[in-house]
Amino acid sequence: MIKLDDRDLKILAVLQQDGRIPKNQLAERVHLSPTACWERLKRLENAGIIEGYGARLSLAKLGSPAIIFMQVELGSHRAEDFERFEKAVRAIDEITECWAVGGGVDYFLKLVCRGVDAYQRKVDEMLAADIGLRRYYTYVVTKPVKNSDQIPPSAIE
Repeated sequence: MIKLDDRDLKILAVLQQDGRIPKNQLAERVHLSPTACWERLKRLENAGIIEGYGARLSLAKLGSPAIIFMQVELGSHRAEDFERFEKAVRAIDEITECWAVGGGVDYFLKLVCRGVDAYQRKVDEMLAADIGLRRYYTYVVTKPVKNSDQIPPSAIE
């Protein structure tokens, strides 16, 4: 793990807001020369801190697909059961996020589907595939309140 200073954190914050910012403008925003900024940016990329650049899409402009959170319990808790479930989850496009958690459940999943009926068909497929799913709970998103995949600077060491 590399040590990040205030300038590195500022570069990361700017890029999370505007990943397409021209390098010269990035340098101006973080008060560095273009060369120094470029070197820091390459160091952050090479260290794997910046994993990639992408676009945030407007679901409302794409037909308002349903966002559904799913709480999952597996039937068995052997290592191979977790591996089988996680391998299956990685292959399902509609599952956009999956988090293994401690406590009373095993996973939280976020799915984006054309609608609730498409979600239920996906669940039926998962149950038929025998991937270890014992029990699940469905939570349909009625409206987004805050949606960010950005990491706040205060969470970075």
